[in-house]
Amino acid sequence: MHPVNETSAINPTYLEDASGFRGHAERLFVPEDEQGVAEVLLRATRERIPVTISGAGTGVTGGRVPQGGWLISLEKFSRLEIKTGTAIAGAGVLLRDLQAAASATRQFYAPDPTETTACVGGTIGTNASGSRSFKYGATRPHVLALQVVLANGEILHVRRGEAVRFPVPSISIPRSTKHAAGYTLTAGMDWVDLFVGSEGTLGVITEAELKLLPAPETILAGVIFFASDADALDAVDDWRTSAAPRMIEYFDQPSLELLRARFPEIPTTAAAALLIEQELKGEDDPEMRRWLDRMARAKALVDDSWFGTSNADRERFRVFRHSLPEMVNETLRRTGCLKMGSDCAVPLEHNREMVDFYRARLDEKFRGRYVIFGHIGDAHLHVNILPAKEESAQAAEILLEFARKAVALGGTVSAEHGLGKRKAHLLPIQFSRQEIEAMRDVKRRLDPAWILGRGTLFAEKDG
Repeated sequence: MHPVNETSAINPTYLEDASGFRGHAERLFVPEDEQGVAEVLLRATRERIPVTISGAGTGVTGGRVPQGGWLISLEKFSRLEIKTGTAIAGAGVLLRDLQAAASATRQFYAPDPTETTACVGGTIGTNASGSRSFKYGATRPHVLALQVVLANGEILHVRRGEAVRFPVPSISIPRSTKHAAGYTLTAGMDWVDLFVGSEGTLGVITEAELKLLPAPETILAGVIFFASDADALDAVDDWRTSAAPRMIEYFDQPSLELLRARFPEIPTTAAAALLIEQELKGEDDPEMRRWLDRMARAKALVDDSWFGTSNADRERFRVFRHSLPEMVNETLRRTGCLKMGSDCAVPLEHNREMVDFYRARLDEKFRGRYVIFGHIGDAHLHVNILPAKEESAQAAEILLEFARKAVALGGTVSAEHGLGKRKAHLLPIQFSRQEIEAMRDVKRRLDPAWILGRGTLFAEKDG
C-alpha cells in the first residue's frame, strides 16, 4: 500500500469553490504518489463510488465540488523543476509558484489565469487561459507531456504527438479563438489534447511538463481610459491589427464604478478602460512612440491614463484587474447569491454585436446591477450579474440567452472556465446529441464505471 491520508472529517474549504457552490463527500483522500491515487481509484471502481478531484478551489463552475462520494486532493503533488524551455510541475503546484520559479531563470509560463492561486492541475483540466491568451492562446498548446492515472489504476505517461489508442471522431469546433466546453475531439488526436480540458472526467492528471518562454526585455503596461464606450471598442478594433499586444482587457463603466471604492484615482470622466501589455525590445523601442500615436488616434484620455514598464507597475495593474471579480464575489456573498457570470466568446467579427446584445438585455432586466469586463482581444467578455437573491432564476435565464446567442454567432458557451457541474446544462446548447454521445463514448472507454467527476460536463451519469 502507498501512503494515502484518508478521513471522513472533511474541512469545509474542500467542499466549495469561488462561486459559492457547495457540496458534500463521504471521505477525503490525500495521496502522496500516483500509486496511491491508483489504489483509491481501483477501490472506487470496484465499489462504484463517484470520485471528484479537488483543485485549489478557485474555479467558478463547481467542477471540484463533490455531490457525494469520495474526494481526492492532489495537494501533495508539489514537485516543481525548472529547466531551459520547460518546467515539470505537479498537479498541486500553484500557478504563482510556477511563475515565480520561472521568472528567477528569466523565463515565463504563458497561460495567465486571473487567479494566480489556481493549481496547475486545475488549469490543465479546464484548458484555462486568461489575459495573455490574445497572444499566446490557452493552456493546451503549452502542455508537452502528462502523467495521468486512469479509473482502472493504469498510470499513463503521454507526450504530445502520441495518438489516442482507440478511434476518436471529429466534432464541430466553434470559430471563436478560445473554447473550453466538452472534449475537443478530432480524428487522430493525441492523448495530451484529450486530457487537457476534460475537467477530471477522463483521468487524474498528477504531473505535467510545460513549455516555458524567454522573458521579454521590457513590457509596456497601461490602463487606458476613454470618455465613451464606443471609443474603447474602436480602439480594440484598431489595436488588434495595428499593434502586437499580448493582452487587451476591457472594463465597462459599471465595472469602473465598482472599482472606484478601491481605486478612487480612476478619472471621473472615464466611461470605459482597456488594460494592455506590449512586449518590447527595450526602453527605446519605437513601439513606445507608436502607442502614444495609437492612443491619440483612439481619442483616449491619455493624460489621465496609467502607464509603466516596471514589475511594480504591472503588479499594480494586475491587482486592479483582479480586484473586479473579487469585488463581484464579495457583493454576491453579502446577498447570499451564487456567482451569476457568463464565459462566452464569439468570433472576433461579432464582438460588437455580442456587446450590444449583452447591454440591451441587461439594461432591460438588471440596469445598474451588472458588470461587463474581460478578454476583449479574443471577443471573450465576462458578464457578472448582481441580482437580489429572489432574482437568481431570472439571472440564470438571461445567462442562458447569452449562451444561445454566442453559439448562434459561431462562438462558445465557455471560453476558459469549463462547464463543471453548474454549467453542464450548457453542453447541449453547444453540441448536437450525436456529438455529446461521441464524448460519452470516449468517457466509457476510459471510465466505464463512470466514477470520475460525476455530474461534471454531463448532467447525468452514463446509462
